[in-house]
Amino acid sequence: MPRKTQPVIADDDSQKENSMLPGTPRVKPEKHAEKRDMHHQSDDDAEGSDDPEEEEGSPKGRKRTRVNEDGEGRPVKNEKKGKAWTGPEALVRDVDGYVPGSIVRVKLQNFVTYDHVEFRPGPHLNMIIGPNGTGKSSIACAIALGLNFPPSILGRAAELNSFVKMGTEEGFIEIELKGQLGRPNLVVRRNLSAKSKGSTYALNGQPATGREVTQKMSELNVQVGNLCSFLPQDKVSEFAHMSPQQLLRETQRAAGDERLTAWHDTLISSGKELAEVMEVLTTDRVQMKTLEERNAMLERDVQRFKERQELQRQIALLELILPFMEYVEVRRLYQEAKEKQRGLHQRVVALKAKNAPLHEFKKRLEIQHKRLNEQRDEKKKATQKKFKAMGLLWNENERMSNDEEDIQTKLTNIKRNERARLQKIQNLEKQIEDQQRQLDQPVKLEKIEDIQEELRLLNQEGAKTRQRQDELHERQLRNVEETSRADAEIKEGNRALQQLDNVAHQRLESLRRFDRDCAEIIVWLRENRSRFRMEIIEPAIVSVNVPDRRFANAVEACFNGSQLRTFVAQCEEDYQLLNRLFVDTHEAMGRKMSMTSWFRPGNENNVAPPPMSVEEMKELGFDGYAIDYVDCPAGLRSYLMRELNLHRTAIGLNPGRIDPARAMAAVGRSGGASYVIGMTMNTVMRSKYGRQLAQNHTRDIQNARNFVGPTVDPTAKRSIQERVAQAQERRNIAMAEQEQLAAEDKELKRIHNEYKAKYDGLNNRKSKVMNEKKRLQKLEGQIHAAKMRLEELNKAPSLDAEREKLKSKLRDLMKKRAAIAKQYAELIRSAIKEQVVATKLGLQYLQVGSNKAALDVLIQERDYECNEALAAFNDAHKVYNRLKAESKEKLELSKEKLDSVDDDVRDEFQKMEENGTAHQRDSEQLRDELETLQQKLELVLATNPGVIEQYERRKNEIENLTKKIEERERKVSKVEKSIQTARDNWEPALQGLVNSIGEKFSAAFDRIGCAGELQLTPHEDFDKWAITILVKFRDTEKLQQLTAHRQSGGERSLTTILYLMSMTEHARAPFSLVDEINQGMDQRAERTVHNELVKTTCRPDSGQYFLITPKLLPDLKYDPLMKVLCVNNGEWLPDDNSLGNMMSMIKTYVQKQKKPSAAAA
Repeated sequence: MPRKTQPVIADDDSQKENSMLPGTPRVKPEKHAEKRDMHHQSDDDAEGSDDPEEEEGSPKGRKRTRVNEDGEGRPVKNEKKGKAWTGPEALVRDVDGYVPGSIVRVKLQNFVTYDHVEFRPGPHLNMIIGPNGTGKSSIACAIALGLNFPPSILGRAAELNSFVKMGTEEGFIEIELKGQLGRPNLVVRRNLSAKSKGSTYALNGQPATGREVTQKMSELNVQVGNLCSFLPQDKVSEFAHMSPQQLLRETQRAAGDERLTAWHDTLISSGKELAEVMEVLTTDRVQMKTLEERNAMLERDVQRFKERQELQRQIALLELILPFMEYVEVRRLYQEAKEKQRGLHQRVVALKAKNAPLHEFKKRLEIQHKRLNEQRDEKKKATQKKFKAMGLLWNENERMSNDEEDIQTKLTNIKRNERARLQKIQNLEKQIEDQQRQLDQPVKLEKIEDIQEELRLLNQEGAKTRQRQDELHERQLRNVEETSRADAEIKEGNRALQQLDNVAHQRLESLRRFDRDCAEIIVWLRENRSRFRMEIIEPAIVSVNVPDRRFANAVEACFNGSQLRTFVAQCEEDYQLLNRLFVDTHEAMGRKMSMTSWFRPGNENNVAPPPMSVEEMKELGFDGYAIDYVDCPAGLRSYLMRELNLHRTAIGLNPGRIDPARAMAAVGRSGGASYVIGMTMNTVMRSKYGRQLAQNHTRDIQNARNFVGPTVDPTAKRSIQERVAQAQERRNIAMAEQEQLAAEDKELKRIHNEYKAKYDGLNNRKSKVMNEKKRLQKLEGQIHAAKMRLEELNKAPSLDAEREKLKSKLRDLMKKRAAIAKQYAELIRSAIKEQVVATKLGLQYLQVGSNKAALDVLIQERDYECNEALAAFNDAHKVYNRLKAESKEKLELSKEKLDSVDDDVRDEFQKMEENGTAHQRDSEQLRDELETLQQKLELVLATNPGVIEQYERRKNEIENLTKKIEERERKVSKVEKSIQTARDNWEPALQGLVNSIGEKFSAAFDRIGCAGELQLTPHEDFDKWAITILVKFRDTEKLQQLTAHRQSGGERSLTTILYLMSMTEHARAPFSLVDEINQGMDQRAERTVHNELVKTTCRPDSGQYFLITPKLLPDLKYDPLMKVLCVNNGEWLPDDNSLGNMMSMIKTYVQKQKKPSAAAA
């Protein structure tokens, strides 16, 4: 059985009931201390107009319209320029509170979800609430369609018959609008048919056309097609899509002076017209200048012929005079050079004769100087020989002095030596007695044969031990060889891995160039792995490889800059330690670092499944999911799936194989995901409200920069790692065996040490016996030597003979020293005499050298003067020879030139020679004059026979073109005046409007703890003037331009409603509507927006406002001027339209409650 639907909308007209609704206290938000400017870019995705009648034609195809102060096409006289902004104009309101054009009543029949409904909104804020699917947004559709606005502004069905309720054949929309003051209300009815795409209209019950309805809407200034005034649910996101230029146009239409749009249109059209006229005018001016220049050239052509003949005659005469004048000048220079050459030659001869005696005297001084130097050297050498002989005598004297001291010492020691000799005799006698006693009483010793037998037996045991040691040594050698082979394989494997790691090193160095902190943290973590319980996974920019480079662009597009540089921890303990080391303290790097880290408990099983199965994905033409083309550490895979959803991002490299519509439907089934087709990233999302339609955002993919470098072959790397692991295992086994061999070696060393101790003991006993025998033999030798020494001491000679011998030697030495002293004195006297002679020779040598130096200076001065004179003579001689040859050459050339000229030129030249005028100018002046005349002659061209005809024709063209230019200049002046008049009115009014809206917009953002501002961007092209919205929602951000992609959905919604609220005071439209603007907002923002909206729209001077929302928070602020409309729609509503009215049921319930009370009284 089909469900029966009959909606009932309760319209609460009771001021008392509205005042009883609970409100919430207002919290003053924390204001931001500063607002930062941000470079921003405008969006170019402006939508075109749906109404073809609104399109403007080319300025060339229509006449320019002069616009007066009101924006109308009438003449402008005495307009006031540069009007200042005077604030918003108050809306005209009737006694019932409604503004002309506002909605008084709405009635629907078989429209979308409604069978029948009729309600009356209030003149201020109307809040329409109800569950999803009950038809709240259908009311917005009814208002737009009922007032003859196209379905395209709703963003829903494109055909009118789609709005007729299913199962019915026809329906209608009836809207009653408040009329102008003193006039009745306007009732507009639009009849719809399920079988036809057309519709019919009625105005106040009379048939009408759509054009008549549109005309009435224009008169009442209804702006349903303006997103700043009428924002249906499916168009909420399009507000952020508007370009700044569109936003300015829509803001002008919705708020401020009603003439702003007309002024703007005038500026745009007049600006285009002015540019076209100026372009044509510039072309005409250039053409006229060219014609005038050409005609000016023709006027002089007649005179040029005579000028040319005169110039040729003057040139011929000058060419004849010039060679003769050059000959005269060269001849004069030749005579001067000849006189100068003769004078310089005589001066050179005189100077040479003057300097000859000085050169002779210099030669004599040089001979004397050399002789004195030789004599001085001879005396120096003789003196040096005597000093050398004196040195030898001195040394000999010193030696004899030392010998005397030795003899004196020996004489002193004779008595002491005698006492020592007697003491030595006594000591030797005692020594011989003691040693003889030891020899006569020897110590009892072991037999040496017994000790040797014990050593033989002990050596047999030692041989067995050495055999075991040799066997152990061979086993140890084999163990070392095995360890060496394993070490070599490990070293080779590590070298190969290092070569592979060089690729990672290159990527690390590339990262260092633009994020030094991140690169330094990676290096530190590699050197300090032991500080963490588990491995810290390095960022994807260095640890992720895309082996198949065809997918590198698509895979890299899944990352943003922060995700590429995120460090992944595998446990909570490591995550906290990582942030403490680098972010919170200076412990690791000596300073706090900027880094992004990530940790989430759980595993890959906790992530959402892919939106499509592998079979379905292949069928749609995709190649695979992004995670399939990524090679990364195991710990990073969970991050890529949980944070980046790579396992849910399908990639198709060939766009031709993929149907975008099917792909979007398949991906959107599970709530939304991303997929890549060719070089385009698609992001599918579903709204949480309304019909939950899928929305697809696209962006172009840039060429990959991080995943296209050299990559590491994971298979080769794993193979090398396995070989290294196997070699490491063999090395570990060898090391264990080495420990066993070491233990066995230790035991053998202990046995060997015991053997060595026993062997050393026996050797000590044997040595003791042998040493004792050697001691006895030594005693015998010592006794014999002592007896020989004793006998020698007893036979020593007498001391007196020795003393007399030493004294005789001492007398001989003294005589020799006296002879040496005499020779030394003679050498000193002789050396002094020769030194005196050498000194005199040295002084004479210095004096002659000084005289020679002074003479050299004088000769240089005299020779310099002579050399200068000689150089001057050589130069003058060269000039003399050159001028002599040149004079002859000029004379021959003058004669040849005189013979070659015409008779009249020759006669004129002869007259000039006779009267002397030919010699009034020098050759340089003649050459300059000749060059000037030749240049003039080159400029004077031969006359063309068609010159006169060309001159007359161009004269007529110049006269006609002059008239056109004057006419266009008058036109330019008029257009510029029109532009200036419109701009003087438009720009101040627009600037004031934007400033006023911007102040309210910024204040609203400050109240919610965020920041926002508006910027009016001028441009030389009036069509490109724009309003830019800048917002920021976090303290760490800068102000950024509102776009369809940069901010989140909730942030865009919040910005949209705050902008619309800021315009409310300036709105010219009789009513405004927003549908589910609060979707995506958090509770704090939604509560703040609601309270601000109530405050703004419930002032006595505010216009009519519709707010459609599916949900409300508790304890919101309400106002007596607002009206709450509750939509009740379902299958259990009564069939009778007069029943089920909520207000009627409430009144009936109140009356029933009052009756028992009255009866009891």
